[in-house]
Amino acid sequence: MSLPVAPVLDPALNRLPPEINTVHLMGICGTAMAALAGLLQARGLLVSGSDQQVYPPMSDFLAGLGIEVLSGYRAEHLALRPDLVIVGNVITRANPEAQALAELRLPYLSLPQAVGHFLLAGKTSLVVTGTHGKTTTSSLLASMLHYLGTDPGFMIGGIVQEFGRNFRLGQGPYCVVEGDEYDTAFFDKGPKFLHYRPRIAVITSIEFDHADIYADLEAVIASFRRLVAIMPKDGALIANLDDPVVVQVCQEANCPVLGYGEGQGLTWRLAELDIRPDGTWFSACKDGQPQGRFHTRMPGRHNALNSLAVLAVLERLGFVVADLAGHLPRFPGVRRRQEVRGEVDGVTVIDDFAHHPTAVRETLAALRAAYPGRRLVAVFEPRTNSSRRRVFQEDYALVFDQADEVIVKEPPPLAALSEESRFSATRLIADLNRRGLKAAYQPDTGSIIEDLTRSARPGDVIAIMSNGGFDNIHPRLLDRLAHRGGHL
Repeated sequence: MSLPVAPVLDPALNRLPPEINTVHLMGICGTAMAALAGLLQARGLLVSGSDQQVYPPMSDFLAGLGIEVLSGYRAEHLALRPDLVIVGNVITRANPEAQALAELRLPYLSLPQAVGHFLLAGKTSLVVTGTHGKTTTSSLLASMLHYLGTDPGFMIGGIVQEFGRNFRLGQGPYCVVEGDEYDTAFFDKGPKFLHYRPRIAVITSIEFDHADIYADLEAVIASFRRLVAIMPKDGALIANLDDPVVVQVCQEANCPVLGYGEGQGLTWRLAELDIRPDGTWFSACKDGQPQGRFHTRMPGRHNALNSLAVLAVLERLGFVVADLAGHLPRFPGVRRRQEVRGEVDGVTVIDDFAHHPTAVRETLAALRAAYPGRRLVAVFEPRTNSSRRRVFQEDYALVFDQADEVIVKEPPPLAALSEESRFSATRLIADLNRRGLKAAYQPDTGSIIEDLTRSARPGDVIAIMSNGGFDNIHPRLLDRLAHRGGHL
């Protein structure tokens, strides 16, 4: 049975119809879905949800909000007939709850549709897009607007340290949304960011990613062209024009394009970059005129560029750039983005979301600059649909050069793929060894913890990179390091 298209909200009302009191979210433990659950609860709705994979940090986050999470997908989860169902993009047409939704003919929306209705109505929408840096840039933008007293709303794909959550309703005029190019739902295969009504949009970069839904780079480019096409003429694109693909896409814009980067001739230019253990320092110029010296606690060139993009957005909104320098260092960062999880006897354990080859390279370069003279151990779990495909096999062999040692976990195979199409951890290790890097394969998380417990020594920085929970490796490793006695 196909799902009915049932309009739930009148877009002209800018408020919830009185009959919407209970909402059920299918796929609630995704970072964006969990944020939406919190937003709906903050609007006074009774929220429940279901998911197949329930693990921290989102499971802890939802538990802290008192939102019930049902394990697995079952038709009986809809037996109480919620007033509205939000369908996450992890849900397939064959999902038991999707089938029950069709049979019961309950009203439903995709996540991006719900964000448009419940969060963005009446607000100036600031949407951060791009292959890399979306979460950090949108989190920094939301935090800066908060420091500036504007009481912003936001919904972001990571826990913002400043707020301890990844959503906020806000009463002010601005709303920040992380604009993902991933598909919306099984009944809407367009990118999510098309639903977010951007007034100002940031494009940080465009590379091939999400190999499970995009056939090639041209398909990714086509999705960003659709974003550029919906920008209002009185809006603005803040675009990283160091990226030639971003340049190509922005040539079609009908609104002003304010380029940023390190190249000459850009509206906003990064200069005098200095990466230190206490963060990153840089100068910003607009139209060739110095705007000041800035400091962010986040390490790395990529984070300086993310900060520059935020300065450009804020200046476009009417804020004075010179007044922003004192606020930028206040931003504590985002969980799982170069987050220090702990230090035991001089061994520092860092959690990072990096999974795309470019993100791995930039993360390790930033950590190398931030921790000069220390041994850097990279622990990598290829876990995304793209990283478990062979599409990036050769690229990964070229991005670990800043590490002194590399440990790679064998990913669970994607059953739908042939052996020839799957990523191979053992092949990556062989390629890294061939290039002179010390690298080892481990079959599971327990083996990695045992290896690091034996080999870690004072001064080591262990960077653990995965977009998933990685079997709770961080506290487990810190605990083992703390209890290994006199072996240091």
